[in-house]
Amino acid sequence: MSTPLPHLSPVEVTERAACMCDHGNVCSSFAPGHALHLIQARLAAATPSDWVDGIVEHADAVTGELRVRTLEGEEWALWSAQGAALEAAPGSPVALHRRYHVLAVGRVRFNVAAA
Repeated sequence: MSTPLPHLSPVEVTERAACMCDHGNVCSSFAPGHALHLIQARLAAATPSDWVDGIVEHADAVTGELRVRTLEGEEWALWSAQGAALEAAPGSPVALHRRYHVLAVGRVRFNVAAA
């Protein structure tokens, strides 16, 4: 007869999980604001009508926060662990895919979270 394995509650498991970007490495998570998943990028590319043009009003490279105002006047507070704030200086033109939360800065795409 074997001994039963100890059961971990979901709370204990999620408390231990941390993205590698918290430790200065490349993102190991595809959660909003972290690494851009290939499927997310493809879905955004396949739905061009959901892209809106905008201008970066504020970018903080330390916290990863950006504030983008679309040409329609909407203001979006965004966060990205992948360095979108480093690429998009204030005044830069960008495109935001509102449905799949992708920020395009030139040819580079970022997964962003609405802050």
